[in-house]
Amino acid sequence: MIENTKCECGHQNPVGTVLCEYCGKPLEGDENDTTLLEMRYDGIARRSQKQNPNLIDKVWRFFSSVKIAVYIIIVTLLGASLGTILPQESLLNNIDPADYYKDTYGTFGEIYHTLGLSHTFNSWWFMTLLFMIGVSLVICSLDRVLPLYKALTRQNIRKHHSFLHRQKVSYSGMVPNSMTDEEWTDAISKALKKKHYRVHQDGTAILAEKNRFSRWGPYVLHIGLILFLLGALARSIPGWHMDQYVDVMEGATVRIPNTNYYIKNVDFTLDLYSDEELTEKQRAEGKMTPKQFETQAVLYECTSGCDEPGVMPVLKEVASHDIRVNDALNYHGLMAYQYSYRPTLQLVNVKPKLIDKATGEIIGSFELPMLNPPEEIKVGDYTIYLRDYYPDFGLSPQGTPITLSNKPNAPAFIFLIKGPNLKPDGEIYLYFPKEIDKVKYRQDDINGAMSSKIELKVGTMADVQIAEYTSTLNIRVDKAMPIIWAGAAIGMIGLVMGFYWQHRRVWLRVDDRQIVLGAYTNKNWFGFRKEVADSLNQSMNHLEPIITAKLLDRGVGKS
Repeated sequence: MIENTKCECGHQNPVGTVLCEYCGKPLEGDENDTTLLEMRYDGIARRSQKQNPNLIDKVWRFFSSVKIAVYIIIVTLLGASLGTILPQESLLNNIDPADYYKDTYGTFGEIYHTLGLSHTFNSWWFMTLLFMIGVSLVICSLDRVLPLYKALTRQNIRKHHSFLHRQKVSYSGMVPNSMTDEEWTDAISKALKKKHYRVHQDGTAILAEKNRFSRWGPYVLHIGLILFLLGALARSIPGWHMDQYVDVMEGATVRIPNTNYYIKNVDFTLDLYSDEELTEKQRAEGKMTPKQFETQAVLYECTSGCDEPGVMPVLKEVASHDIRVNDALNYHGLMAYQYSYRPTLQLVNVKPKLIDKATGEIIGSFELPMLNPPEEIKVGDYTIYLRDYYPDFGLSPQGTPITLSNKPNAPAFIFLIKGPNLKPDGEIYLYFPKEIDKVKYRQDDINGAMSSKIELKVGTMADVQIAEYTSTLNIRVDKAMPIIWAGAAIGMIGLVMGFYWQHRRVWLRVDDRQIVLGAYTNKNWFGFRKEVADSLNQSMNHLEPIITAKLLDRGVGKS
């Protein structure tokens, strides 16, 4: 069965239209009905209200529902609240998450981590909820903004009487005897223009409106929210977001995980408050109170050999900065913040000399860092290859060498050395930089005959670099932040547009000295009625009884 949606004015309306797009006459219900008209979209048909919908229409209807959108937002908020019960994994600094949650929070923490709530905001289900909110915003906006645009850009000036009478603000009256229909229409037009209305006139019919732009406020807000969500989702793109902590000892150069950048702690400076600057309570507690602490940092970019095993990376300095609290190193969006520090007193670097034991000749010296030692070192006619490294040397119950931790507390190096007076395939040499470890683990006895051929030895303390402090730096990359800030700004503009202005429209027609007026706004009805009443009084030249705002409510007027 084909539904007839043709109005008596001759305009053919799409199926689902409630008010005629041309004259505004209600297409459904009794002509004598006096209930107020639904004016949000001027009765224009929306796709979500389509009859006999197909699968795509059903999906469209689902996401266009404000009720569904509210449910999705509530579920998202509940999920986000679960993610705030315990600290997220991203806040942990070089700690195994499984051990941390179990040791710190017991069984509850273990369950929390097992369920994946410890990385809620990066989980697939949370990202899916954000995506659904974004889809709902897009479809809700398109389902409403297109009919609204169509209704506002195709407004007819002369509206049907039933349309005018069924507005919340309406008026019926007669043109003053001293004026013609055209003269009075011009007078009300001038009065409305003084109220900053844009007036469109068709003979003795008028359409006056102002602040139409405010109708787009909710949709500008939607655009801002969509951009905000896109920014949040963009953080899951590799390389777009990073928030991690890196420990860098004084003098050490450490690679920033998942990047081609290295950062060096050239020097760490700690400035403490003097006794005179401390309060009595602080002096009584006897604690050191830092006034300022900073890391003199240098950022390097790896240009070659970055991920090749056994090859020393080639580093190029790209930035340097004295990092203080709230004063970060910034290089093309990569931010390094000063987070914390701790006393260390650990060996960072030594400069051993290679000595020919037979002649006592010093062949040369080389830099040997405790972190990331080079795989191959050239000293004179000798070549030294790193075969193994134990930062914290120890022996297992079976007597095999192990490392007790990743910290260079008792570093030990196993080298393969090739050169003159050595076997063609080279010989193994065990080296302890610290003299105490050399004696404790009997380095010379283990090296055997090799000890009488060559020796690695640190000459003076000038060849030893010890780190007094380890600086913890917070490394951040957030390429999505401009999108998030842009979305927040656009959303705020939309809020201001919708809250501080109201779209006001006045329709009026004069037929054989009979005035029929209807007016609509989305809020602030009292001020709107008063504005219309003042305009009517000005047009009457006070020849007729004074029209008050109360008389305009639901069509009460002079007959």
